[in-house]
Amino acid sequence: FYLRNPLDIFAVWHGGMSFHGGLMGVVLSGILFSKRKRIRIFLFGDLLVTTAPIGLFCGRLGNFINGELYGRPSGAPWAMIFPDGGNIPRHPSQLYEAFLEGPVLFAILWIMKDRLKHEGMVVSLFLVLYGAFRFVVEFFREPDPQLGLLIWSFSMGQMLSAGMIIIGSALLLVIKKREKMTN
Repeated sequence: FYLRNPLDIFAVWHGGMSFHGGLMGVVLSGILFSKRKRIRIFLFGDLLVTTAPIGLFCGRLGNFINGELYGRPSGAPWAMIFPDGGNIPRHPSQLYEAFLEGPVLFAILWIMKDRLKHEGMVVSLFLVLYGAFRFVVEFFREPDPQLGLLIWSFSMGQMLSAGMIIIGSALLLVIKKREKMTN
């Protein structure tokens, strides 16, 4: 479809945009911006991801207010009926995500930003923690209807988040190895 209609790739008003795709766009534009302004890429990335949880929190609250990206059916006392979720009580998974991806992630990154001495370590921590938080919350979130559950009953969000954890961990190992080589 996108080969025949390449401009539809940018038509986010036809179904929104996932976080993972948005992250790839931010990474690419951040690299281009850093190169153009001659700013060290990981220094820029560390500064950017430290405050990103504020935006993530607001976005997840917006998802909750819009009644979108709701959770799986639940018998929990705090389960809610969402307008487009049928007459079934569901997890308010947007609030779970808002809490973990917002204040929890922000607090950890804010505390660690001054303790992690090498550029790129905050980016690595962000990737690992966001990926881990999202992976867990996906167990409570209704999978995308067009995809459902995929390999080993994991959602696409979990698979992409696992990729973030792997990339963040690998980046951390590369930074630590580079640190040892320079010492």
